[in-house]
Amino acid sequence: MSTTVQKSVAKRIRVMIVEDSRPVREMLEYIIGEDPRLEVVASVASAEDALRKLHQVAPDVISMDIRLPGMNGFEATQRIMVERPTPIVVVSASVESEELNISMNALRAGALSVMEKPVSASHHHYAELAGRLCTQLVIMSQVRVIRQRARRNLGLQPPVIGQQASRSMPIVASAAGSFQMVGIVASTGGPNALAKVLAGLGCNFPAPVLLVQHITPSFLTGFVAWLNGISPMPVVEATEGEIPKPGIVYVAPAERHLLIERGCLHLDSGEPVSSQRPSGTVLFRSMARSLGANCLGVLLTGMGEDGAAGLRDVRERGGYTIAEDETTAVVYGMPAAAVNIGAVCESLPLDDIAPRVLQLLLAAASV
Repeated sequence: MSTTVQKSVAKRIRVMIVEDSRPVREMLEYIIGEDPRLEVVASVASAEDALRKLHQVAPDVISMDIRLPGMNGFEATQRIMVERPTPIVVVSASVESEELNISMNALRAGALSVMEKPVSASHHHYAELAGRLCTQLVIMSQVRVIRQRARRNLGLQPPVIGQQASRSMPIVASAAGSFQMVGIVASTGGPNALAKVLAGLGCNFPAPVLLVQHITPSFLTGFVAWLNGISPMPVVEATEGEIPKPGIVYVAPAERHLLIERGCLHLDSGEPVSSQRPSGTVLFRSMARSLGANCLGVLLTGMGEDGAAGLRDVRERGGYTIAEDETTAVVYGMPAAAVNIGAVCESLPLDDIAPRVLQLLLAAASV
């Protein structure tokens, strides 16, 4: 093959599979090996084996099982993100509490997404799940992950409400004098970002929080339960017609847009927006229509552009908008899209977002 032709052949993405079940491991090897974009460079049965081979094979992305002999997938993710940061896709067979809890903690430790494990080839969802897994591995291989400091635990320490941000920021009140609601939207990297933001808002937050997180639908209910277990505020799945209350986080259900209309929550099965349902843009636009200047929108890490157009509506109606800064966003896609269209009042590093939100709400309440 000539040098010219060789240069035209795209480099395949190097995948490490970590899976203790031999039949499942062989199935994943087949699925990934059939995709021309991907190449299996290691397939191991334990986290310990994965760590031993990590530097040797230098994968571009890792497919990580959660239930493993010895070290589990959460612990393995922590070690990998300290020793050789690599994009990790958690591949889980169950949405039951114990396994899901490990999966969600792996996301907090640095894994990028959680996917359903493909079922047997005879199952009618096999092709769909296999294709989704390969596409997710390709997408996540492009994410630049950063080295994490080793931590003994992932405990959250809620602050005293009213604490100030780490840098000097002007006090800004809404034109109408009060922020009645906060909307938060996140995608890739969102669970870890949300854990930090909600911890920073504390347990006596003076407004309802409406939340859209892009996640595999089958994991949504477990994600809400996990987030409720680590957040100082109660976290619930939003229900049709509910009147949102201060100090409670309402999460958009799987495959339903979340809106606020005439003071009540509304769930909508309309078409995806920016390829997403639930969509952050749908949420923000409903807040802008219903609350005008009395709402605050926060757009966190994520791929694509969902949320950006809706955040612009919030700003144009006089509300306040915050986007996560490029320096901390796992994926600076959605925040960048919002910045590029003039939708953002302020871009802040992740650790500054909750203090700033508190500062804004307290300032507006005192007007």
